[in-house]
Amino acid sequence: MTRFASGLTLATTASLIGDVARANILCTLTGGQALTAGELAHHAGVSAQTTSGHLAKLVDAGLITVVKQGRHRYFKLSGPRVADMLETLMGAADLGPARHRPVGPRDEALRRARSCYDHMAGRYAVELAARLEDRGLVVLSDEGGYVTEQGSSFFALIGLDLDQPAARRRPLCRCCLDWSERRFHIGGRLGAALFAHAERENWVARLPGSRALRVTRKGEQAVSGGSWRCEAVEPPAALPRALAISV
Repeated sequence: MTRFASGLTLATTASLIGDVARANILCTLTGGQALTAGELAHHAGVSAQTTSGHLAKLVDAGLITVVKQGRHRYFKLSGPRVADMLETLMGAADLGPARHRPVGPRDEALRRARSCYDHMAGRYAVELAARLEDRGLVVLSDEGGYVTEQGSSFFALIGLDLDQPAARRRPLCRCCLDWSERRFHIGGRLGAALFAHAERENWVARLPGSRALRVTRKGEQAVSGGSWRCEAVEPPAALPRALAISV
């Protein structure tokens, strides 16, 4: 019988996610932030008491965890596997019968760029993945993704740590079919490292109270504006000849 990490059967896990309020809570937490019960009640559209019951079930199922800080309690997804599952389900739900639903500014912002737990999704992330693949740094397919030898040298050169001991059990390069673009963006350890790099370099900035990311002019230029230049350079002696990024 198919089982999730917590030992629950697939049917039980599906029934937990199938509730609209709990689904809203989980989707909100895919932004990667830890939120209070009150904040999640607002996003779920139900009362604080009802939200408390939903949160208890999700915690018991191992889908979310509680972080205590002083008198405050914050809730977040239990890990990237849950976020990956939710992103996949969003993509499957988007394949259903078409319904008229006007796309508002919030929806467009999410489609442009958004956080998906610890990696980026949306058009910007898809464009970034395509650029990396065009440069021969990664290979993305339905069978999975991997980092090429050239890619390993390149990512090491720009300071991406992809071999942290605590994260080694997680896939290095995961192909995520973007639910809004129907093309691959990058998850796994590489996706998380690229997101962190994009924030450090001021390519993207988080928007308060939303999963949406603001793509800066520098970020646009880095991916699609022509300033992402890959050229051969002489790296430090510890690294083989590799590619360097210029933004």
